[in-house]
Amino acid sequence: MAAEKIGLREEIIGKACTVAIKAHKSSSNKPYICEKSKSSSSEVIFGFTGTWDFGDWFTHKPFGTTKINLNLFPSLKTIGSNEAATVNQAFLQRFEAILAKTSFKNEVEKAATEKPIVFAGHSAGAATAIFATLWFLDSQNQRHINQIPPRCITFGSPLVGDNILSHALKREHWSQYFTHFIMRYDIVPRISLTPLSAIEREFQPVLHYYNPKSPFFASDSVGRTTEASMFILTVIRNASLVTSRVARKFMGCTNLLLENATNFIELSPYRPFGTYVFCTGNGKFVTIKNPDAIFQILYYCLQLGSESEWDEVVQRSLKEHVIYEHELLENLEMPSVADLEHLVDLPLSAENMGNSENFAICSALDDLGLSARARLCLRAAGQLEKQKARNQIKINSNKNKIRDVLNMLERYRELCEVRKVGYYDAFKMQNHTEDFNNNIRRLELAGIWDEIIEMLKRNELPDEFEGQKEWIEIGTRYRRLVEPLDIANYYRHLKNEDTGSYMGKGRPSRYRYVQQWREHVEKMEAETVPDSCFWAEVEELCISTRNIEFPEDIKKRILHLERNVSIWAQNELLGKDVFLNESTFVQWWKKLPIQHRSVSCIRDLFHE
Repeated sequence: MAAEKIGLREEIIGKACTVAIKAHKSSSNKPYICEKSKSSSSEVIFGFTGTWDFGDWFTHKPFGTTKINLNLFPSLKTIGSNEAATVNQAFLQRFEAILAKTSFKNEVEKAATEKPIVFAGHSAGAATAIFATLWFLDSQNQRHINQIPPRCITFGSPLVGDNILSHALKREHWSQYFTHFIMRYDIVPRISLTPLSAIEREFQPVLHYYNPKSPFFASDSVGRTTEASMFILTVIRNASLVTSRVARKFMGCTNLLLENATNFIELSPYRPFGTYVFCTGNGKFVTIKNPDAIFQILYYCLQLGSESEWDEVVQRSLKEHVIYEHELLENLEMPSVADLEHLVDLPLSAENMGNSENFAICSALDDLGLSARARLCLRAAGQLEKQKARNQIKINSNKNKIRDVLNMLERYRELCEVRKVGYYDAFKMQNHTEDFNNNIRRLELAGIWDEIIEMLKRNELPDEFEGQKEWIEIGTRYRRLVEPLDIANYYRHLKNEDTGSYMGKGRPSRYRYVQQWREHVEKMEAETVPDSCFWAEVEELCISTRNIEFPEDIKKRILHLERNVSIWAQNELLGKDVFLNESTFVQWWKKLPIQHRSVSCIRDLFHE
């Protein structure tokens, strides 16, 4: 069955579509409906109503965006650079209002204890369903609730977020829970690619066309207006601009003039995520998960074969947004589903396809109107994804080398302890050949990790990389063992006098990134002074307490450090060498006023 190839039961797709359309046409003031089945194996489906006011789609120019509320959606960000996802403000505010002003939260949480949850929506209701699913996934994640994850099934959904949202969902392995059905010509999924200023005058009449309560609902007369024609044309032109920019990045731009020209144009930040199911309009479905490839299809399947087709395209671009229920319920039992999983091998034409599977794929792509140029773009998107996987393999090949060098540094630390000289102090003084050799090892590891971080910044690794447990463990071990040596080198060469404190100006991003990986995965509060930066705080306090009297803020920092030292020592995050009598830390602490030391929470850690 087609539904099984899509990854959902036919019953769920059909019911979700029915509930979504029912909510879309609902005359109730309640912003959602809930339908429960008496069957113990069935899902509880929440469907969200649409909205037909211009201001409920765009709050401001140019694209109506805002940074997502990280208090409500803490996972929807980049981990290393800590940048929040950009989303559509109007749709986000609508969902936040539902959470704040209705019993939705309690209804969902109660239903989830009994049955699986499905969030469904059509049009603007689909955008609300997406935010509801994001909220519930993040809520389950933060509270460590072991329930069946929700599913989100949308029909004709507008785009709601940027590439950071797409990245975060793949990193958290949540993309698999989103399935978006899109009719070939439906214009609504492309509207977010157009700046508000370009469609401000024509958009409201189009919304009347989609409003079931409007006398113009699904009226052919709207599709024949100049406003509708201009609206569709403007959306297609802007879709062309933004998809061309994206395609040039992964295909390689050869026209520098064109590249420089588009750099001055502010383009839409919105990007797709999840699984897209494109409906050809003749009973065939095309499924695809690659966000870059989805983006290209959204534009290319609207291309005209000839100018004579324009009037038909305008009519279909409007009409196809309101026929999802008919299209899906009629064709779900048909077995014609083409899965575009292996994009690099996509057939460019019907010639030399080789097997029946390629024939089915080529036929479906023809029905979507995808030209050879479009298919080359899809291949390039697949090649980019494949290149990221190859980069991951290259990075993985360094694991054993990193572990071997870390083992050498651990033996060095043990040797320092035998000599009764701390690991940090021995490295800072550089009195022995072994100290020099381990500085070479420090630099060698820095080169490996800097390459990893730069690849992350350039988006050259799979989105899942930052959440991989093995790399988080290796990164944490690296940070705890090697960062003290970076700090020692920093203060040995008095870089603090030129650049400022290590924590303020000198800390390399490789340590911040791996620290934040661990904090994210383990749901930890961000540490301003992590255990690996213990020596940086000691060095700064050594400088700040040279005078007999020191200000109140320094006293607070001393107390904060002592509390951390107590915890770190108890958890064996600080080695015994830290408390050797000649260590920089012990010598500094013993110079603090006796009144302070006598009541300090770490006084028992020292041996007089």
